[in-house]
Amino acid sequence: MIRASRTIGLAALWALAAGTIPTARSAPPGQREDPARSMKPYVETIPGAAVTFEMLPIPGDTFTMGSPMAEEKRREDEGPRHAVRIAPFWMGKCEVTWDEYDQFARKLDLKKKAREKVDLSTQPETEKQADAVTRPTGPYMDETIGFGRDGQPAICITHHAAMEYCRWLSAKTGKVYRLPTEAEWEYACRAGTQTAYSWSDDPAKIGEYAWDVDNAEKPQKVGKKKPNPWGLHDMHGNVSEWCLDHYAPDTYSKFSMGKTVLGPVVLPTAKEYPYVVRGGSWDDDADKLRSAARRGSNPEWSIQDPDRPQSIWWHTDATFVGFRIVRPLVEQENLRGLKSQVVKGKRIR
Repeated sequence: MIRASRTIGLAALWALAAGTIPTARSAPPGQREDPARSMKPYVETIPGAAVTFEMLPIPGDTFTMGSPMAEEKRREDEGPRHAVRIAPFWMGKCEVTWDEYDQFARKLDLKKKAREKVDLSTQPETEKQADAVTRPTGPYMDETIGFGRDGQPAICITHHAAMEYCRWLSAKTGKVYRLPTEAEWEYACRAGTQTAYSWSDDPAKIGEYAWDVDNAEKPQKVGKKKPNPWGLHDMHGNVSEWCLDHYAPDTYSKFSMGKTVLGPVVLPTAKEYPYVVRGGSWDDDADKLRSAARRGSNPEWSIQDPDRPQSIWWHTDATFVGFRIVRPLVEQENLRGLKSQVVKGKRIR
């Protein structure tokens, strides 16, 4: 049974992060400086590789999650609207690309160590932990579906695979990287707006900001369209993005109405489906790209996979699904040490 997880301990998280609720405002004289003010954009280099990606700071605040009843093409699972409090975090400026994901999935880091005859016993602890993370099995078919690799978003990735990549990257860098919660994702996508899209309510402007079914026939290289107000590219369109949460159409109704919810998340379990993807894709109509639009994964995303049991790493038919990562300033308690519970050969759907 899918259940909304506890948010107990998040008040302590806020206090630990700033002494009060972290925002981008200056602390009054004599009070502790807000650590969120020191959050800056940075470029992460994957250790042992010439591969980098950019992370942008996202300030903590309260926002209204979900869509208003009057929003065009609104769906029932986008409500009821509710106030959500989000702690500060960094988010990937762009979606994770093959350049990044291949270091993990194709074991490029391990192959480099083998070529250079690295003594694995003398490695830093971070490298030992990263090497211990299980890597994906080979895909049944070309995982890029012929769309190319250079600068392209990684696609056909399962929720389990995305979580394991984050676990590997966290070990590799010594920082906590993970998938965004659904609430964090919508908060970052909206970037302070309350309109259907982060630019306005007008879908006619999609061509400036996003790739959808009307202007693309496949995934495009990341970062080619205008960013949202917080500098994030492709939050709308290109590829849909995994969130940490299990998907349920009535999730929002389970939160306390009339009260601000702190860091809500529906924790992942050993079940392979359904998980939340957000943002819409190159294969979707404009309404699927709205900030509040939700979608859940399903077994049809692997319908061409002939293996039994089917791969826990690859979705043969999810050419429209990728992911983006976040790094919390201070991790909330119910997400500390979280890892995928999906196990090969033990299918729980």
